[in-house]
Amino acid sequence: MTSHPPILLVEDNPLDVDLTLRAFKRRNLVNPVHVARDGEEALAWIPLWEAGETQPAVILLDLNMPRIDGLSVLRSLKTRDGLRRIPIVILTTSKEDRDINTAYDLGANSYIVKPVDFDNFLQVAQQIELYWCITNELPR
Repeated sequence: MTSHPPILLVEDNPLDVDLTLRAFKRRNLVNPVHVARDGEEALAWIPLWEAGETQPAVILLDLNMPRIDGLSVLRSLKTRDGLRRIPIVILTTSKEDRDINTAYDLGANSYIVKPVDFDNFLQVAQQIELYWCITNELPR
């Protein structure tokens, strides 16, 4: 197990991927960030983790994606014994009560609506890093 487990960013919008990576870089985040560009790519990590690859410190999961949406990814991860403890933070543009309630019902650990400007996004990146990568204790 590495000393700094990765973050998995599941995001299909290239601009949001770039914004997130720039925000973490600005923060000098020590955890590596892996990017899955849709739900299908996110689910492709499951056999790797089940085979012993280091599980992420946190998964940042968008909801509105092509092929397989974020709620389906969340459902798949939270129903697998060896993976259900991975913290999953929904990071999306949706403020819909239906999406928020469903995400929590499926086991999301947090729900954050993406800020639109870079300075506010930097604050979100800082909070994610401080809480999920430094403060939070991961299960062993």
